[in-house]
Amino acid sequence: MLQNPVVKIALAVAISAASISAVSAQKLKVSSFLPPNHTFHKMLKLWSDEMSEKSNGEMSLEVFTSGQLGPPPRQFELVAAGAADLSIILHGATPGRFPMTELAGLPLSHPSAGDLSAITSRRLTELAPEYLAEEHAGTKIMWMAVTPPLKIHSAKADLSKLENIKGQRIRYAGAIWQQVVEKLEAVPLRIPPAQSADSISKGVADAASFPFEATKAFDMAPLIKYSLEPGIASATFAVVMNENTYNSLSPEMKKIIDDTTGPDRGEAFGKMWDDGEAEARQYMADGGVNIVQLSDAERATLESIVAPISDSFIGAVNEAGKPGSDFVAAYTK
Repeated sequence: MLQNPVVKIALAVAISAASISAVSAQKLKVSSFLPPNHTFHKMLKLWSDEMSEKSNGEMSLEVFTSGQLGPPPRQFELVAAGAADLSIILHGATPGRFPMTELAGLPLSHPSAGDLSAITSRRLTELAPEYLAEEHAGTKIMWMAVTPPLKIHSAKADLSKLENIKGQRIRYAGAIWQQVVEKLEAVPLRIPPAQSADSISKGVADAASFPFEATKAFDMAPLIKYSLEPGIASATFAVVMNENTYNSLSPEMKKIIDDTTGPDRGEAFGKMWDDGEAEARQYMADGGVNIVQLSDAERATLESIVAPISDSFIGAVNEAGKPGSDFVAAYTK
């Protein structure tokens, strides 16, 4: 039986339209080494939903969590090479690779407005185009993120006395934190974030440096007896997109990306991190962790111990011909 020509044409048009829609709909692949419940993934979900709405379903994100595509040190390499369209970068996971960016995590250093992540993440994102693009070559920075200052969390020692930190084996990330641990006469252990709780439970490590938010993400309260406030130094992250991926997008899709990233997104994410930090601090307290503070005298001692670290890192960046001092001045303004 011959099919009506009009029906055949309509069917062909419908199939063609469906095919075009399938091709144009784009799921950008995101690589993350962080666990599924991490604040980054909550923000990525919000961003994905926003992009999908603005693009009428043509663009969204597909997130691969928990290092499915690679461990923390490989995240930048993955996205720069195009194995992922986007990735979450922990700069401290590849020591020496991002020396300028890591200056935002110097000990007891932050913008004059405060050390909340909403403030620090916005400021770092604002400065990224001028100061940090070269270190992220091959990618386009979506936004930067600075953790609330990392605290030391110990399974053994009362941290309210700096002398009690001596000799502890402390999990760290990044060259700055390595020096902080060494200056405190402790033993630095370079352990991936997701393995930290297991290392403490097995007695491989005595303590770890994390913001409270991460201790909840890695369920560390059952292992920790003492957490020290204030936090000493921050860690920096970035969400970056492969440059070729960005350049291949239509002008309309690029505009959606541009309109939904940048300093406002950095600040919004930082606010989520601050909220998560407060919730996780309560999680630690509810879990029986003793959250201790340094006395004024101990705080002054800490400041004198870590001051040479900042001088050393800024000096090294300056000596490499980069504007380290200018960047720190702009960041802490």
